[in-house]
Amino acid sequence: MFGLNPTESLFLAAALAAGLYMAWNIGANDVANSMSTAVGAGAITYKQAIVIASILTVAGAVLVGEHVTSTVKGGIFDPTEIDSLNLALGGLSAVLAAGMWVTIATWKSLPISTSHSIIGGMLGFGLVAGGPSVISWGTLGRVVLSWVTSPISGAILAFIIFNIIIKLIFNADDAYERAKKLTPFFLFATFFIISLSLFFDTALARKVFGRDLLYIEVMLVASVVGTVVGIFGKYFILRGVEDGDDYEGVEKIFRNLQVITSCFVAFSHGANDVANAIGPLLLVVENVIPVEKHPFFLGANYLLFIGGMGIAVGLSTWGYRVIKTIGFGVTKLTNTRGFSVDFGAATTILVASKLGMPISTSHTVVGAVFGVGLARGLEAINLGVLKNIVISWIVTVPIAAVTSVLLYISFLQLI
Repeated sequence: MFGLNPTESLFLAAALAAGLYMAWNIGANDVANSMSTAVGAGAITYKQAIVIASILTVAGAVLVGEHVTSTVKGGIFDPTEIDSLNLALGGLSAVLAAGMWVTIATWKSLPISTSHSIIGGMLGFGLVAGGPSVISWGTLGRVVLSWVTSPISGAILAFIIFNIIIKLIFNADDAYERAKKLTPFFLFATFFIISLSLFFDTALARKVFGRDLLYIEVMLVASVVGTVVGIFGKYFILRGVEDGDDYEGVEKIFRNLQVITSCFVAFSHGANDVANAIGPLLLVVENVIPVEKHPFFLGANYLLFIGGMGIAVGLSTWGYRVIKTIGFGVTKLTNTRGFSVDFGAATTILVASKLGMPISTSHTVVGAVFGVGLARGLEAINLGVLKNIVISWIVTVPIAAVTSVLLYISFLQLI
């Protein structure tokens, strides 16, 4: 196959299968988060969510996705301390272990972090293959810290945004008219954050502008984009929104706004999480197959497209399980609450990533849902569902690590 010897062909097939399996899991669990609030609030149907998120996920993976392998090549341990064959076997073990755990979590309708699953898999393999000395315990500590910082940050910001909507709009004498007047402001804020995320130290900025933009330049671009969309976009947002009672009219306006924020989160997922599927694939291939024998589809864009398609398939086949939990299980969502969740989560993730803080998208979205639920009082939150979600977060790294060790040992016995 492709001029490879039997061993190289076997590793290539295994790597492709494992990468696609992980991509499917990312779509079924992580990307489902991006559309969960829009579906839960009734802004779009589940079928519409599949189409929208699938297109944007693939676009995000191909246009902005970094084909780096930092998570698996140097994030949790020093790969130079382990020989090539063991690195390949370890990468395969880690991604399969992570995928198996994400599959179980999705089956139980629990939103977890695929990045943390991969880290757990690499931790287990690294401990067995290289010993405790090769592990980056500081990185692992920051991951554990993110279990706390991610949901809390998302909850606080979503809580604040929803309360701003209450004070500025729902408490007004004519809430519907106030919402129409403030639509340009919410559009500006939304696209300002979207633009910052797309152009601040990203591959897309380098493709569009030919270089990384300075901070002030990114702020200027984001301000211009936000202003233009705010001025002209209000006609799109308000189109089809007929005058009605205050509450219904406000929710219709925010329904359109929420679709935009959900689309942005889906695009970001494709860009950021595709490396969790493609990274392990490259780790296996790079340590077994000589570069001159690499098949054409191991090129960056092909791999990003393959990963994006795998994510889209995962969302369309099993994503409804996690959507059901986040969209309906934690608290009742309306369009204003859903917008608060999406905006709060997206802003939290952007700020944290630019500050170099490790943060989980899944954890942040769940925290944001909790935040808007808390705005209505603790009784509005399903604490039983929330408890199960938190437990699944805590056990993610240990379970993935142990499973990776067992797989790695098994593979060594077969070699």
